[in-house]
Amino acid sequence: MSEREIGLEEALDDLEQIVAKLEEGKLSLEESLVLFEKGTMLVRLCQGKLEKAQKRIESLTGELPSDLG
Repeated sequence: MSEREIGLEEALDDLEQIVAKLEEGKLSLEESLVLFEKGTMLVRLCQGKLEKAQKRIESLTGELPSDLG
């Protein structure tokens, strides 16, 4: 992955493309592992961005959103 910061939407789009390629089943084991590793990093990135957004909401409202509490 490049060093530039990518947004949540772009990360989710990339993740969807990776899943589609892996589901095709046409990749070698090595190619699959590389994509799986990249996908794992994207999932962690997305989780971090969502957690950051949740904390921001909590700080703005002073409470946990009702659907998350």
